Amino acid sequence: MSLQGQRIVVIGGTSGIGLAVAEGAAREGAGVVVASRRQESVDAALKLLGDGAEGQLLDATDEDAVRGFFTGAGAFDHLVYTAGESLLLEPLARADVVRARQFMDTRLWGAYTAVKYGAGSIRPGGSVVLTTGTAGRRPMPGSSAASALCGAMESLARALAVELAPVRVNAVSPGVVRTELWRELPEADRECLFRSSAESLPVGRVGEPADVAEAYLYLMRGGYSTGSVVVVDGGGTLV
Repeated sequence: MSLQGQRIVVIGGTSGIGLAVAEGAAREGAGVVVASRRQESVDAALKLLGDGAEGQLLDATDEDAVRGFFTGAGAFDHLVYTAGESLLLEPLARADVVRARQFMDTRLWGAYTAVKYGAGSIRPGGSVVLTTGTAGRRPMPGSSAASALCGAMESLARALAVELAPVRVNAVSPGVVRTELWRELPEADRECLFRSSAESLPVGRVGEPADVAEAYLYLMRGGYSTGSVVVVDGGGTLV
């Protein structure tokens, strides 16, 4: 039940939850490979992760780039996908359909493409962990694109768990977490959201990336979990 000596690829692993997963895995003695579309993010993550970590520039929406990435990556034990644009929250009547498609491209089709080209390199006993969100279970006004995405990701994880067996496929469903995904909200609005969310949650606070990273680490270690969606939301779906 340890990640010691294993090799883990984290696409989206240079910030937020993905970086927290990479840090947690590295602390357990795993070798981590992080990928992101921004070179400065890769460089900063590698500085933080220290010796032994690898990093590569990757646009997850570019199929040829994803294919090439996994062709050169070699064998590994676990694939984690956390890449995504900032959250898209807007009323349907004012929705930008092009932007909504781009939102889906990175989060859904990027994950789909990564698993397509990466699954064949996963060693026996390995796994895939995808990322969804609680908007699929408890939508709010303005979250139609995000809610649709989350529902699709949960279904994708279950379908792939059947198709790719014995490779295990699971997903983590975070609630409100203090990450860069909220960066497009003005700072005052963002802090107001965090405060109001904290007041409504049974745990009394919003999540931090390290809180959610524990679920990814558990799913990688746990050899009997597949087709599961682990919700880490501070009790948000209860209230």
